[in-house]
Amino acid sequence: MTDTWPVIAPAPGTPACGPPSFAPERGWWVTRHADVRAALTDPALRVPPVDTGPFGTLAWLRATVSRFSAPRQHVDRRAVAVAALAPLDPDELRHDAVRLTVAVLDRAGDRVDVIRELARPVPLRALAARLGFADPAAAGTAVAVVAAAYHPGVDPASTARADRAVAALLALAPAGPPVVRANLIGLLVQACDATAGLIGAAAHHLLPPAAPETPATALTADLLAEVLRLDPPVRATRRVTVDAVRLGGQDLPAGTPVLLRFDAANRDPRAFTDPARFQPGRSGAGLLTFGTGERGCPGDRHALALASGVLDVLRERCRRSPTPVRHEPHPTVRVPTDLEVSVR
Repeated sequence: MTDTWPVIAPAPGTPACGPPSFAPERGWWVTRHADVRAALTDPALRVPPVDTGPFGTLAWLRATVSRFSAPRQHVDRRAVAVAALAPLDPDELRHDAVRLTVAVLDRAGDRVDVIRELARPVPLRALAARLGFADPAAAGTAVAVVAAAYHPGVDPASTARADRAVAALLALAPAGPPVVRANLIGLLVQACDATAGLIGAAAHHLLPPAAPETPATALTADLLAEVLRLDPPVRATRRVTVDAVRLGGQDLPAGTPVLLRFDAANRDPRAFTDPARFQPGRSGAGLLTFGTGERGCPGDRHALALASGVLDVLRERCRRSPTPVRHEPHPTVRVPTDLEVSVR
């Protein structure tokens, strides 16, 4: 059966695996599976700090969520996110995603854009509802605006729009201390592009006729695991060394920016046999797309459940147009701009 699964070429710009490498125009890149895993768990490599801003702004949000927090603040802020997710049953989230996806397809006619009508709004609406946001649809719309400007370095116009969206989300969030509301919003923002990118990649690679018909017995969770490995929605994450560190045989001085390349590490032949082959249920080294260690994604099971709900319905009811897929321009996130399917 494994011979029926395709070989999936790396996305444009995916580097080959090798020792940590440096170039003046890009800094240090880490590409091997073992080196990326080591970097994610080494306290000498930390998430780059961000500046804060007035309460209710994008800068305030970035500085308050666990994602960008310094180690001394990260533990408590991560605990807020873990506590918020603990009561959420992934099976119920998957059922919510199925229900919302079916509703979209039932009123869509014979064609639907997976990205615009499913991959972006459905997971956000389902998660926002379960987290207690007053208007899940409005929250999802605002989150998309924040996500577009979430990482530092965006243009001022995007920042101004995101400031207004953060204020709207604070008004919709359940009552609580500012740090709690910020980290609830942070969960939605973290889920936005990553989950949309996963659903888009899964639809691109798995829906016929552009891809071979997947066996009905193939578990959606196994299919998504291989999509996450071969075409991850989050291609890389950034760190900076706070002390001199030896990584992968290379000496990195303190203050060095480092880019950890999940897209390359997930294709490392030292970690995965026949790494370019789409092989659901494969054994071997663990995926790094959700991170690992104390900074690993706290909502990985929930994100997979939401994506599974959408993909379950797409596999049953949709076929993809064989037209080429374009992706949004972003240095570390890979999300299709659009992806049309026909509805059975």
